Amino acid sequence: MTTPTSRTQPRITVVGGGIGGLATAAFLARHGLTAHVLEQAAELREVGAGVVAAPNIVRLLRRLGRYEDFSRSAVPLRAAWQFQRWEDGRVLSTERLDPACEQLYGERTYTAHRADLLATVRGAVPAEQVSLGVRAVGVTEVGDHYRIDLADGSSHEADVVVAADGVHSVLRQQLAAPEEPEPSGIVAYRALVPAEHAPPGAREPVHTLWLGPDHHLVHYPVSAGRLVNVVAFGPAGDDRDDSWTAETTVEQFRAEFAGWDRRVTDLVAASGRVGRWALLDRPPLPRWTFGGVTLLGDAAHPQFPFYAQGAAQAVEDAATLAVTLSTTPDDPHAALLRYEELRRARTAEIQRISHGRVHANHLPDGAAQRERDARLADGDPLVANGWIYGHDAEAVALAAEGRT
Repeated sequence: MTTPTSRTQPRITVVGGGIGGLATAAFLARHGLTAHVLEQAAELREVGAGVVAAPNIVRLLRRLGRYEDFSRSAVPLRAAWQFQRWEDGRVLSTERLDPACEQLYGERTYTAHRADLLATVRGAVPAEQVSLGVRAVGVTEVGDHYRIDLADGSSHEADVVVAADGVHSVLRQQLAAPEEPEPSGIVAYRALVPAEHAPPGAREPVHTLWLGPDHHLVHYPVSAGRLVNVVAFGPAGDDRDDSWTAETTVEQFRAEFAGWDRRVTDLVAASGRVGRWALLDRPPLPRWTFGGVTLLGDAAHPQFPFYAQGAAQAVEDAATLAVTLSTTPDDPHAALLRYEELRRARTAEIQRISHGRVHANHLPDGAAQRERDARLADGDPLVANGWIYGHDAEAVALAAEGRT
């Protein structure tokens, strides 16, 4: 990828070495700019388990030259959104992906362990551009640049700061109006089950959703089929802990799905370590950019997981930001504003529709549930969601910048 000739390169610092932060450094390099990544953890690792990689992220991984790395551990899905009924496993609908997904959008859909996706993106960033064990606690404008204050009392200077420090972003709390997220009433559970301990159906290359009253459960294989990722949702009660490191017991997880089809209860019983965190509601922000500082990924638009687009939207942000900054590197503030303008409406809409899935997935048995099941049987979500999966964030940004 070539970049427009010219100009003084800004000093760019990315706060956060997760998928979005590393993708930002990788796409900036693709467009001729260098960024330094500050990550508070002592090692690069992903908290969490599975991720669905739809065509809109896969095509961007391919642009980074990392597709082969990714495909070695990712599982290509034969079917996505296979909905099953909670009490007896009756299949409500199945969306075939092979070969329709590639025919429609030029790429397949995969499932992967988040750590494998992180390693894929990390492979596109030189080691010397990443500093580990460095925790940013604030940012201050100093003349024509920014000082990033670090927890050890030292500081780091930059002309452009990209806050990719996640859903609990320290920089968002400083720059945007401090927020008090609202409880959604939903709690999430997650676990990884060795494939040999999982019911046979859970090992299939299918993204399966079991729907029941006040709950739903999702499973799919990851790590080249060696593991089955399980994520489930139910009532939160008074729980407001949204830390991904919080845990619960297998017994509590089993109790949430007591009376469900044996295939569900057997899968839950095979869980080892079980994460449990509350989903807190953070509405779209009115702005992401503050001078030479901007937000990216979950720091800008934390997603409910019901469209499996959190990682994809962070990588789309990264590709877009790289295009706008490389177009006018001598005017980074204008470039950041154009990045925000290109991204904010799309991410807000995905946030909105993700919220809407909660009610539909958790309907009690009855007339509304039967109507939902009929819609599932007649629907074609692969086509209906083409605006998500067919989107090429880098190409859209290049066109907007007049660089096609």
